[in-house]
Amino acid sequence: MASGSPAWLRQFLDRVVASDPGWNRFRMALSGVLSVGVALVVEYGLARLLGLGSRGVLISMLLGAVVSMMGSMALTGSGVWSKVRTAAFFPVAIGLGMAVGTLTAHNRALQLTVFVVVMFLAVFVRRFGMAFFFYGFMGWMGYFFAAFLKASPAQLPILLLAVVVGTVCLLLLSMTVLRVHTGRTLRRTLRAFRSRGRAVAATGADILAADDPDEGPWRRLRGRQVRLAEAALMVEGWLGEQGATPPGWSAAALRRQLIDAQLAVEGIAAAVPQLTRAPSGVREAATRVMRALAAGDQGAAVHAARELRARADAESGSAARQLAASAQDFVAIVRHWASAESGTASGGETEGFEPAVTLAMGNLPGSAAVAKDVSARGAHWNPLSRLDLNTRQAIQVTVAGALAILVGQAVSPTRYYWAAIAAFVAFTGASTRFETFIKSFNRVLGTLAGLFVAIALARLTAGHTYLIIAVILACLFCGFYLMRVSYALMIFFITIMLAQLYTVLNQLSDQVMLLRLEETAIGAGIGIAVSLVVIPLSTKDTVRSARANFFADLAVLLRAAAHRLGVPGESENEEEGDPDGLARVLDHRLQQTNMVAAPLMRQRLAGSDSRRLRHRVVLYTVCASYARELAAVLRRVEADPRPDGTGRACRYLAAVASELVEHRPGQDTSEIDRNLYLAARALQQRTTPTTEPVRHALSRLHQVLYQLATASEVAASPYLIPDEESDEAEAPVRAERPAASEPRDTALHGSVQGGNGEPLPRAVITLIGTHGQQVRRTEVDEEGSYAFPELPPEAVTMVATAAGFASEATFAPTTGAGEQRHDFTLSPTPVRRA
Repeated sequence: MASGSPAWLRQFLDRVVASDPGWNRFRMALSGVLSVGVALVVEYGLARLLGLGSRGVLISMLLGAVVSMMGSMALTGSGVWSKVRTAAFFPVAIGLGMAVGTLTAHNRALQLTVFVVVMFLAVFVRRFGMAFFFYGFMGWMGYFFAAFLKASPAQLPILLLAVVVGTVCLLLLSMTVLRVHTGRTLRRTLRAFRSRGRAVAATGADILAADDPDEGPWRRLRGRQVRLAEAALMVEGWLGEQGATPPGWSAAALRRQLIDAQLAVEGIAAAVPQLTRAPSGVREAATRVMRALAAGDQGAAVHAARELRARADAESGSAARQLAASAQDFVAIVRHWASAESGTASGGETEGFEPAVTLAMGNLPGSAAVAKDVSARGAHWNPLSRLDLNTRQAIQVTVAGALAILVGQAVSPTRYYWAAIAAFVAFTGASTRFETFIKSFNRVLGTLAGLFVAIALARLTAGHTYLIIAVILACLFCGFYLMRVSYALMIFFITIMLAQLYTVLNQLSDQVMLLRLEETAIGAGIGIAVSLVVIPLSTKDTVRSARANFFADLAVLLRAAAHRLGVPGESENEEEGDPDGLARVLDHRLQQTNMVAAPLMRQRLAGSDSRRLRHRVVLYTVCASYARELAAVLRRVEADPRPDGTGRACRYLAAVASELVEHRPGQDTSEIDRNLYLAARALQQRTTPTTEPVRHALSRLHQVLYQLATASEVAASPYLIPDEESDEAEAPVRAERPAASEPRDTALHGSVQGGNGEPLPRAVITLIGTHGQQVRRTEVDEEGSYAFPELPPEAVTMVATAAGFASEATFAPTTGAGEQRHDFTLSPTPVRRA
């Protein structure tokens, strides 16, 4: 976009690019529409040529459309031969389903029984890979198609011919017009990453420009950082595709650049909380930097960053300098990418590359990647709970499908299949019971919303064949495009599309559409009930599994860092791995944790403390950011094998992360306390100029791991946070206890006492911000009281520590909370020796 374009147009295009990394949703929607459109034309011509009559023409067109619609999602890869192999079995899968359907078409009891069996098999075969996900769906659709049409075995050759023709058309399109160009897709995904980075800067500018920002902008800032990380992972996935990287580059070199760019954007966001308290001149200069970045004006951003750096030296602390440096780093990397896209870049290694994430249909993997390793509830008494995820879901679908058919037939003997479809689809793409509930609810919601529009629009298009086809294709495009954004919106457009099809079949009426809503609600309700009762998979258990995977991979990264610093471990196998690649694996674990925890963070369910969970996820995000920073500084480091050096600190922190994998509240914490103490002692030692950045990153990781241990109700010892001078932290001050007759003019106050009720003088209260930084600290007075006259705008974790006592932490939402009181009662703990 030219620099002279209107600002509103640039912002609009930036949002469009950011919303669809790599144009993946647009490409999928376009592929679906073109494939179905071509199939309709070819199948119509073939049916006319064979003289099949009006009913035969309609059946052939519908079969071709079904194959194209489902097959276009299966053929999203870039390899030609992989597409040929996958598409070759489309007619086999659909043909098997239709063959069984024709054999049972004239025995209703047998037909319904086999329908349930086919549901089971359609889900069971998903264990064999993504292609079998679609084969199972196609086999199920083939059976349904033959049963719905009451087809006879004599009609099977004609039906199979329509399927083969649709498959050939789809395959030719996917290898020519709709072929995926990995290089272009990677460049588009990088543009989306840049757009999301600019969105972070824009939100930061809005916060600084506001006099008193509420919680909304802060949540947007965190949400846009999450979206930035997702775009970075999508780039990582495309880097593993053949021919994706620009000439002269390597995937590993681009990965390093991407990590540096992500760290730069996170540095911009991390500077915002402290800049809200900076003098107005510094705050205005920082706002200009972020506005220039948000507008994509790189020259203005660099100039504003230089001005901010000069002003910060005289008026402010580290936050302004951090913002200026991060903005300049981001601009430099973006300019380097621009040279690569123009073909002028050179250099880059040619080493092998192993992507940290494998994309599924161009998207990040869903929750099944985490849920597959989680046992269902009731494993101690129900042997079915110990089965793998695919088998459990196949059983759930079988039970739900059978119940949906029984109840659906009681409502309508001819339209029961809508209930069966709703029950079947409820377990497609949903792994936990909460996900099944959300998907089923959205299906009913989309059907209800689309019902009224569908009836009104069908009356307008009735009798206009070409207009009906246009509406069908438009709804298909919108449904595909919005599928990853909102399932309810996708069903909304699918409902409109089905109404148009019923218009062609002369079966549309208000009663039919209302019956569809009723049957859909029945199937969705049964799907929800089965997910809650029949071998249910808990969302909380899935979150715990994702959390365990996160800590396990953090431990792997820290062990690899120790190995890089010259401190070998017991096993050489665990030391292998590039720190940048391991950091990306950790980012993927964080993304999985965010994904499976999202339902529980929206609201309370079954006693879930959503606020506490949100705070923990923020700490996981900060932890991953510091781990990424550690990986970046390890590229230029010398060995540090001293007994109390940074290499040993990596070992101790890796042990802490490993302990947190399986730790549960109430369990022994001696090993966690011991390793945190040893790491703190090692991090207090002198370092060389090359290892100082490593010590800085490890100190931050140590602090966040301490908070995570405390948030997990681990009774960590009070001396575990290493004392580190920071411009962001205030010096410890002694609280002045107000007299009883005087009103408390404080934002936060309270007391600290021991288990016997006696005050604990000289205890320390530390406030930790959402980015892991220490933002306030004070000592308790002789009577055990403390007070903070003012608080930062962000939520904080309060940590109370005292020598010889187990520390205690609590979450304090300081924004808009008014005056607060938090009292602490600390339990004695024996001092543990190193």
